Amino acid sequence: QVQVAESGGGLVQAGGSLRLSCAASGSIFRINAMGWYRAAPGKQRELVAGITSGGTTNYADSVKGRFTISRDNAKNTVDLQMNSLKPEDTAVYYCNANVQATFLSGFNYYWGQGTQVTVSS
Repeated sequence: QVQVAESGGGLVQAGGSLRLSCAASGSIFRINAMGWYRAAPGKQRELVAGITSGGTTNYADSVKGRFTISRDNAKNTVDLQMNSLKPEDTAVYYCNANVQATFLSGFNYYWGQGTQVTVSS
């Protein structure tokens, strides 16, 4: 079984910064892509940033230049540094990992429980 756990959410004023961390643990042979998604009240979950095992990144247009995703392949972790936060960044942020549990298994997507980020104006 694979577990994904996020940490680092909280309340911050507009213009401030937060760093989210995520760790995947359990039966892991290899992790392909990892990413951060968010779900604002009344809105669908959307991709914020993703990163491949080789380090290629992609970002939602709304966060480009403000957020930075990074990962440590040896530790199975992925972080999201969020700067210049805006009230519209308020959402529950979810970590996602594309994991191959064993040498013989296929890849599956695993989600964390989510962490709340609230940006006050």
